[in-house]
Amino acid sequence: MGGIFGVASKTGCVMDLFFGIDYHSHLGTRRGGMAVYDREKGFDRAIHNIENSPFRTKFEHDVAELTGNLGIGCISDYEPQPLLVRSHLGSFAVTTVGKINNMADLMQNNLNEGHTHFLEMSGGNVNPTEMVVALINQKATMVEGIRYAQDVIDGSMTILIMMKDCLIAARDKVGRTPLIIGRKDDAFCVSFESFAYVNLGYEDYRELGPGEIVRITPEGVETLKGPGDKMRICSFLWVYYGYPTSTYEGVNVEDMRYKCGELLAKRDRGEVHPDIVAGVPDSGIAHAIGYANESGVPFARPFIKYTPTWPRSFMPTQQSQRNLIARMKLIPVHKLIKGKSLLMIDDSIVRGTQLRETTEFLYHNGAKEVHIRPACPPLLFGCKYLNFSRSKSEMDLITRRIVARREGDQVEEKVLKDYTNPDSANYKEMLEEIRKELNFTTLKFHRLDDLEKSIDIDPCKLCTYCWSGKE
Repeated sequence: MGGIFGVASKTGCVMDLFFGIDYHSHLGTRRGGMAVYDREKGFDRAIHNIENSPFRTKFEHDVAELTGNLGIGCISDYEPQPLLVRSHLGSFAVTTVGKINNMADLMQNNLNEGHTHFLEMSGGNVNPTEMVVALINQKATMVEGIRYAQDVIDGSMTILIMMKDCLIAARDKVGRTPLIIGRKDDAFCVSFESFAYVNLGYEDYRELGPGEIVRITPEGVETLKGPGDKMRICSFLWVYYGYPTSTYEGVNVEDMRYKCGELLAKRDRGEVHPDIVAGVPDSGIAHAIGYANESGVPFARPFIKYTPTWPRSFMPTQQSQRNLIARMKLIPVHKLIKGKSLLMIDDSIVRGTQLRETTEFLYHNGAKEVHIRPACPPLLFGCKYLNFSRSKSEMDLITRRIVARREGDQVEEKVLKDYTNPDSANYKEMLEEIRKELNFTTLKFHRLDDLEKSIDIDPCKLCTYCWSGKE
């Protein structure tokens, strides 16, 4: 998906920028970037591929060379950024988090209106951040340009810009991703993740509202466009993508996951009798702790993630390599597996490949039963708003493959929506087919109404499209 971070400081900002970006490494695995502005040297930038090395390793030499009091940067799962731009709006750097579904139409419109060319990335695609720049530059002011870009993009777009004298931060128009400002005596920062600035000495200042645009200098924060009324923040941030110490809209990720596991346990009461409860590392662990606390079943770790060489969520782009890496990360504890009935909580089931292999891994090591409890409802719709998955088609989802086997390739929306209803026959039969295909002893997903209770903000402010199909 990606994460962004920026600093406006009265003194040098490079070390704060470096560590602030690094704290977003869980959000992307392909590229990292830093851009700074120095009053004497002007703009400077460094971008590196981080697929095989952590951000800090790739950028430690750049930190010694970059200087400036303003800086922005990102961890990206897709495009190289930040970009450096010179236009009628001035010179600036820009980085983004989001997704553009109507890229082809926007590109053609830009070409028709005199935009002469776009640079192609490897694979022939256009950099989405470059498209954002092209849209912004069609207007007379930066704020008008940002609003125009967010209005015409089908998808979502949170934008962070560095001018020569300030940062301009714009949260997605319905707040699908977070953007939070931190403050200390001589600086302000802006961050996707709320925890990224805590160890750097910043305190929470405020969270931007949906569609809000602000100007940030070392002296303060000025609102350029107030927040909108409609919010649709992504629920999956709490379930999986968000780091445990992060807080969005006042709700901490770790605490939400405890509540999620608690509600899973309440739904299970009296139905299964496992010997231990465990979470698939790392994202399933907090959910499992919540389940164990509520159920009274001991929490244990029947396999351990090998952190000395797998400290981050590195995943190659090829699915076969991803499956191998997933296996390589986990080392079994035979004494906690052999002859035991295990209840495993994972954040979700997407393709099902890795969880099936994890289950077979447990059986191979002597497990008697493997009960699976995903921490969210069945994923039935590919996300239209954020680059959560490398899937090219909804048919990569195990749920959609099973629905297609049952209903054919062309499924009426009404029928598909019935598969989202946990009380329907279609839903229950789909789960049973998933259970058999993946060789689980039992399978029960988190219900959407319970998930909303776990987050505990107004459900109208949450995006649950990937589970419900409701926009």
